[in-house]
Amino acid sequence: MITTTNRSGLARTVLVALVALAGTASAVRALRPAWEVPLPTEANLPEERMQDFRDALYFPIREFLAGGNPYDPAVMFAHWPVRQNFNLYQPYHLVLHLPFALPDYRVGAVAFALACLVLLVGLAVMAAGHARLPLVAGTAVVATLLVTSQVGKAQMYVGQVNPLIAVGAAGVLLLRRSHSCWAAAALALAWLKPQFGLPLALLVFVRGDRRVALTGTAVAAAASLPVAALLVLRDGLGGFLDIIQRNLAWAGSTGYGAVDSVTAQRIDLPAVFFRTTGWLPPAAELVALCGVLAVTAVLARRLDRRADGGAAADVLTCLGVVVALVHQPGDVLIAVPALVALAVVCWRRRQEAHWRWAGAAALLLAVPFAHLHFVDTAVKAALGARAAVTLDGVAVVAAWLVLAVFAVRHTRRAA
Repeated sequence: MITTTNRSGLARTVLVALVALAGTASAVRALRPAWEVPLPTEANLPEERMQDFRDALYFPIREFLAGGNPYDPAVMFAHWPVRQNFNLYQPYHLVLHLPFALPDYRVGAVAFALACLVLLVGLAVMAAGHARLPLVAGTAVVATLLVTSQVGKAQMYVGQVNPLIAVGAAGVLLLRRSHSCWAAAALALAWLKPQFGLPLALLVFVRGDRRVALTGTAVAAAASLPVAALLVLRDGLGGFLDIIQRNLAWAGSTGYGAVDSVTAQRIDLPAVFFRTTGWLPPAAELVALCGVLAVTAVLARRLDRRADGGAAADVLTCLGVVVALVHQPGDVLIAVPALVALAVVCWRRRQEAHWRWAGAAALLLAVPFAHLHFVDTAVKAALGARAAVTLDGVAVVAAWLVLAVFAVRHTRRAA
C-alpha cells in the first residue's frame, strides 16, 4: 500500500530527475560551441564562440611559452589571430591554465568548457549548501537554472574564466569565519582578475576578516611573482612598465571596454551612468570606486551585526564589487550562492514589509540571468540596441541601491 508520504517522496524524486534531465540537456547544448568552433584564423576573428578562451587564455599562454610578453597588445595582434587584447590578468593565470593551451586548439577548448561546467555545478553545490536546501535537489535546480540562464551559458559560449573566479569569491564569503586558510586560498583565486580581487579584498578586510584579506592577497602576489619576474627579465623593468601602460591605454579605448562607449555592456556605475545620461563627470571611475566601496563596506558591517543579515551582507558585497569597478554582465556570477541564500530568507520572511526591499533587489539581480537571446531581441525591437546593452547594468546598479536601502532600514529597525 502506497502511503501519502511515499507518494510525496516519489513525486519529489521524479521532479528532481526531470530537473536533472533538463539540466543535462542544457549542459550539452552549452558545450556545443566548444566542439563546433572553427580553428582561429585572421578571416574568422569576429567568431564569438570561445573568443575569450582564444584571446585571454590559449594564445596568450602560447605567446608566453614562445618567449614573448602576452600583455603587449601589439605583440599579440601581430603574432596571433586574436581580436581582443590580453587584459591584466594575474601572471599566475599563464601557468594555472597551461594544460588547456598545450593540446590542439579544439581539444583545449572542449576541455576548458568541461572544466567551466564542473565549476558551475560546484557553484550550485555551494549555493544549495549555503541556503540549507536539500543538497541533491537544490544542486540540481540551481545548476539547471544556471546553465540555462544567459549568465551561465555565456561562460561556456565564449570560454570565460569567471566560473573559477566565482567559486573563489563565493568561497571567501562562505569560509571566511570558519576556515580562514581556505578562504584565503579562495581569495587568491578571485584575484585572478584584479577587478574582482581588489574590491573583494578591501571589503572583506573592512568587514573584519583582515587575516583572510591580507593572506589571500599575499598568496596571489606570491603565485604571480615568478611569472612577473620572468617577464621583467625578458623586457627589462622599464620595458615591462611601458607594456603595462600600453595595455591599460588599449583596454580603455575599445568599444567594448571604454567607460564612455555607448555599445559597451559594462555594468559598473560610471559606465551605466554615461549610457543613461550621456554625461561622464570628471574622475567618475575613481569617485565611483571609492564611493561604492565605502557605502558597501559600512552597510555590510552593519548587516553583519544582525543574526539574519549575513546573506544580505554577502549579496551587497558582491554587488559592490561589480558596481564599483569595470565589469560585464556575466561577472554577477560571483553572487549566485549568496543570492540563492538571500532568496530563501526573503521567501521565508515575505510577510515582513521591509524584507520586500531585499526581495526586490534579488529580483533585479536576476535580470542578467534572464537576459536570454529572445529577450534581447525583444528589447532591441522595442527600445533599441543602446537600451539592450544598458538593461543589465541598470538592473545591477538598481539592485545595489535597493539593497543598500534595505540595509539602512533593517539595521535601523534593530537599533
